[in-house]
Amino acid sequence: MTNTTTLRASGGPNWSHRLKDAGFWAEWAALVGLIVLVIVFQTLNPTFLSPGNIASMLVAAAILIILAVGQTFVIATAGIDLSIASVMTLGAVVFGQMYEGGHGLGVASLMAVVSAGVAGAVNGVIVARGRITDFIVTLGMLSAASGLALILSDGKPVTVIDPLLLRLSTSGIGIFGWSFVIAIVVAVVAHVVLFHTRFGTHLLATGGSPESATAMGISTARIKIAVYLISGLLAGIGAILLVGRIGAAEPAANTAFLLNSVAAVVLGGVSLFGGRGTIVGPFFGALLLIALVNGLTLLGVSQFYQPLAVGIVVVLAALLMRFQK
Repeated sequence: MTNTTTLRASGGPNWSHRLKDAGFWAEWAALVGLIVLVIVFQTLNPTFLSPGNIASMLVAAAILIILAVGQTFVIATAGIDLSIASVMTLGAVVFGQMYEGGHGLGVASLMAVVSAGVAGAVNGVIVARGRITDFIVTLGMLSAASGLALILSDGKPVTVIDPLLLRLSTSGIGIFGWSFVIAIVVAVVAHVVLFHTRFGTHLLATGGSPESATAMGISTARIKIAVYLISGLLAGIGAILLVGRIGAAEPAANTAFLLNSVAAVVLGGVSLFGGRGTIVGPFFGALLLIALVNGLTLLGVSQFYQPLAVGIVVVLAALLMRFQK
């Protein structure tokens, strides 16, 4: 919240003071940045807000939104999940292997989510019970999951052609593809869990002060195991959407998903030191990153410059977070 929030005589907040407060801009950086990008890119290229391009951006943002939600749960406890992209790749490979083995879409989807969830749970158990820093544990899982994906697939992608999966990635309601609808459902459920359940309260308490949370009778170890499990399960859901989008189970991990999931959380105003969380912020943060890359592509900017632009935006957002309390 802001440093000094004055009140009008009517009891409402003085928005002129809030708008001058850098903390306000830190909390709403993703939404404000998204609006600015939309105005700029639409001005420079009128096709930016065409229905087709909007639909394309929303579908592209679906997987990142889901991963960012999972990353938010972990970061809210002052942790970080460096393995989330590799775990998603592992889930995709398991999906491909099960589907190729004739087990059907339902079983393949279930096993993708379960395998990713197991990897997440392993992260949580080692971090919480082994008392090893999350950076080292998830870095190790990043390598282990990537290696396991290559072993299971023998380094070869598996083509997945399924009518239902194809409709999931190409159909929808208007400009809202089914994959984006799934991402919205995930975000809404996550918001309810984080802010309207006892678990969410305990999670934020654990991130704010583990010692105080323990003194209040909160099992911080169970909370940490749970958030890494959630991160893994959401990576598994992302794996299904990824396979549907590209039509294959690729064993090669895409590190851009890891970097962008953290970037979306930072842009969303979630404190990297824990204790502060939001789902709306990372949601818009993911949309901002996708809109940025899409807009630069439409303007003909070389793809080599796009990671540079994303990095600059993330660093600026991190600087704004210094003013949060």
